[in-house]
Amino acid sequence: MTVLQEFVAALSSGRIQVVDLTAPLSDQTPILGLPEQFGQTWPFQLSEISRYDDRGPAWYWNNFSTGEHTGTHFDAPVHWVTGQQGADVSQVPVSRLIAPAVVIDHAADAADNPDFLLEVEHVKAWEAEHGALPSGGWLLYRTGWDAHGDDPERYANAGRTPGISVECARWLAEESPIQGVGVETVGTDAGAAHSFDPPFPCHSYLLGQDKYGLTQLRNLTQLPATGAVVIAGPLPIVSGSGSPCRVLALVER
Repeated sequence: MTVLQEFVAALSSGRIQVVDLTAPLSDQTPILGLPEQFGQTWPFQLSEISRYDDRGPAWYWNNFSTGEHTGTHFDAPVHWVTGQQGADVSQVPVSRLIAPAVVIDHAADAADNPDFLLEVEHVKAWEAEHGALPSGGWLLYRTGWDAHGDDPERYANAGRTPGISVECARWLAEESPIQGVGVETVGTDAGAAHSFDPPFPCHSYLLGQDKYGLTQLRNLTQLPATGAVVIAGPLPIVSGSGSPCRVLALVER
C-alpha cells in the first residue's frame, strides 16, 4: 500500500484516532473583553436567511458575524504590532497547518493558582523527560482551563487565568524550534499579561518571530505528551489577522 492508503486504513481501523480540540462556536462562546477605550470584538451571532420557508423553500442557511479571534482560533503574525510586516492568515503556508505537537501539562498547578505561569525551567524539565521540542511543531500547554469553557464568567475569572512568563515566551519565540503555542484559555497570554514587560509577551515575541498561536483548545487531556499531529484549519481571510478554526489532533493508539 501507499503511505496514504496505509494512513486511511489506520483511520478506518482506529489505530489512528481523530481528537477534536475545537470548542463549539455559538453566542455563548467566551470572548476577550478589553478596556472601554479600545475597540471590541463582536460575539458570535447567527442571523437566519431562510429555513424551508418563503425566503427559501428548500434550504436552511444563516449569515454569521463575529471577530476573527473568537472561540478556538488561529493567531497570524500580522495580528500583533511586532509582526505587522508578517503573514496574514491567508498567507500562512498550508504546509505549516499540519504539524507535530507535544503537550506540557500543568493543570494541577493552575488548579492551585489561576495565575500560574509556565517558565523555561518547566519546559526544560519536560524535555529532560520526553525529549526535545519538535522542530516546526506545536507546544500545547494544558492548564485544565477548558473545563470552564461553557461558563464565560468563570472562564474569564476576573482576569486571573494561567499563561506563560515573559522569559519563557521569549525563549519559545527566539530559541526553541516550535512554530507556535496552543492554549486552553481565551488568548495565548495570561490574564495578567497586560501588566507584564512587555505586555502580552506571547503575542509580542511569538508573532514577531513568524510563529503562531492557537487558543481556546479543548480535550488536550486526550493527547499523549508526544506523538500527536495537529491539523489547524483557519479560514484564509485575505488581510485577516486570524480566524476561528477547526483544530484536530491525530493520535496513534
